[in-house]
Amino acid sequence: MPGTSANLTSELFDQKEGYRPLADRMRPTTLAEFAGQTHLLSCDQPLRLAIEQGRLHSMIFWGPPGTGKTTLARIISSTSQAQFISISAVLAGVKEIRQAIERAKLRSQENASSTTVLFVDEVHRFNKAQQDAFLPHIEDGTIYFIGATTENPSFELNNALLSRARIYVLKRLTEEDVGRCVEQALQDDIRGLGNRNLKIDKDAIDMLAVAADGDARRALNFLEIAADWIGEKAAENSITCEIIKEVTAQGTRRFDKHGEYFYDQISALHKSVRGSDPDAALYWFCRMIDGGCDPNYIARRVLRMAVEDIGNADPRGLQIAVCAWDTYERLGSPEGELAIAQAIVYLACMPKSNAVYRAYGLAMKDAKSHGSQEVPMHLRNAPTKLMKDLGYGHGYRYAHDEPDAYAQGECYFPEILQGTRYYTPVDQGLEIRIKERMDKLRGKTENQD
Repeated sequence: MPGTSANLTSELFDQKEGYRPLADRMRPTTLAEFAGQTHLLSCDQPLRLAIEQGRLHSMIFWGPPGTGKTTLARIISSTSQAQFISISAVLAGVKEIRQAIERAKLRSQENASSTTVLFVDEVHRFNKAQQDAFLPHIEDGTIYFIGATTENPSFELNNALLSRARIYVLKRLTEEDVGRCVEQALQDDIRGLGNRNLKIDKDAIDMLAVAADGDARRALNFLEIAADWIGEKAAENSITCEIIKEVTAQGTRRFDKHGEYFYDQISALHKSVRGSDPDAALYWFCRMIDGGCDPNYIARRVLRMAVEDIGNADPRGLQIAVCAWDTYERLGSPEGELAIAQAIVYLACMPKSNAVYRAYGLAMKDAKSHGSQEVPMHLRNAPTKLMKDLGYGHGYRYAHDEPDAYAQGECYFPEILQGTRYYTPVDQGLEIRIKERMDKLRGKTENQD
């Protein structure tokens, strides 16, 4: 790459002159070849202008795999004629960081006008101390730092590092973007597969783009496997939909069991149920199952939805959620997953109430903030004569002996909290009747007062 030095990893690789995967060979070297991210790279966008004008700054690229984070960092370095040093947080430690900084300092000493881009892939895997190691060298201009991460930087990166770098969010590639990458690989005679005269129709390219799930690297890996497969068959150079179906058969949708996509999808499922949209709720459930999520996790979250969002508007929701989880435990996959789906649809369609959820939060807040309030004497149990003599239980009114099984005017709170109300039933489902009853009983007490 003109104007740059090979990165730490590729130096060793190039010396061996070994095999390079198609996805690596087809890595774009200019913005014109780059697919996707038009929200960052269209002609009037600040990042595009900064790249074209060679105005470097430290930055963090946050986005899904295969969206061009590493490639864009290389293009930025090349366009700015900067030394490009790459390290991976998966393999590197403080030692490798120091070596990279020493290289940057040595180049600066040899040429005061030179610049160095230090690219750190999977930067979220570095701990706080490792991230802090970059700070002084970013501050004094020894390096321009570019980090790539698939995880939310606000959760995974230090505030000190975030304050020194601009965050750019890279989006999942569209099927059109992925299709463009595939077509480029098929047409390129030098880096790609153009010299093999492969035939592939649009339907097969579309199928490949769908299977790649927004990941260009994944699409090119699939394409290379398909090309090698038919290459072993005499007089056959056509990549058909059947072949694409075979090579992508084991592929699953993008789903990180511990990362951003995981929590985004479970959040979408929960909000769809809360918003009474059974169709969207089913979609997100199927997305998570298709991606390899443990159904037990989803069943546990569905149980939470029943309590938090349906509550007493329909108490059967809790029973159905428990039964669905129990059914999955008994049957396993795939039969048990249908029971979870049934519970999800039921909860989405039912009246909603978060009255208990809110009441619980308010009560817990008071329990924590008011300290250990004494139990009123009339509410205390009096199993011994001494306790009775001390007044335990004196004056307690047994509710079942009162009209409507309600002791008007009786107070069950500590003195400091008398008159407090946490639970306010909503006008949904069974809580309509609960509200009517509570209003009637409370009205009696208020009239008595």
